[in-house]
Amino acid sequence: MSVDKSNDKVRSMFAEIAGNYDRMNHLLSMNIDKYWRWRTTKLVQPSGSRPILDMCTGTGDLALAYWKSTDGKIPIVAADFCREMLDIGEDKKHALGINGQVEFVEADAQDLPFPNDEFQIVTVAFGLRNVNDTDQGLREMHRVCADGGKVAVLEFSQPQMQPLKAIYGWYFRNILPLLGRLLARNAANAYDYLPQSVGEFPCGQALADRMTSAGLRDVWFRPLTFGVATLYVGTK
Repeated sequence: MSVDKSNDKVRSMFAEIAGNYDRMNHLLSMNIDKYWRWRTTKLVQPSGSRPILDMCTGTGDLALAYWKSTDGKIPIVAADFCREMLDIGEDKKHALGINGQVEFVEADAQDLPFPNDEFQIVTVAFGLRNVNDTDQGLREMHRVCADGGKVAVLEFSQPQMQPLKAIYGWYFRNILPLLGRLLARNAANAYDYLPQSVGEFPCGQALADRMTSAGLRDVWFRPLTFGVATLYVGTK
């Protein structure tokens, strides 16, 4: 049976775990998720003064990574449809002393409230697989991206090298959900949802083809940390 990715289901699940979201991500990835976001800012660098959009931003980690990498010189919009996650992102923003350079906006990835051709870079980190209609999410990313701009998708993937593939698969299916339930104590079983959603989501060439179908060109992808995550980049 397919994992339930309806808007209400996903929104309520992330609202419930919002307070533990960052701590759990860093713990369960052994802080490697910070490296993946930093690497994204290095591989997909801005050029010019147009703003950057981070879609499905959660608590804003990738948006804030771009703020740091650009020394706060480029406007950044961090969008998500879960208010509880955005509130934590706002707290992190104020703790860093950021004023107007980063704006958190409540928005649905399938119907973004931004004009066409607005952003020089449109990113999503570990959030596209939670969008009910993946292709519509990609079409919206393409729509709001400026001509010549970049669309970047950072997402979990499945390592292909043995024995890492087998070891990681066992950890992801068994240990990660157990740790999530013990530490986050959420009734929505978000950390059961995580391996299910990753297992069903297209990766590698399959996702690159979906990006091409959404209108992007010259799509390439790069596995990170032996394929535990993958960065996909296309040009409008």
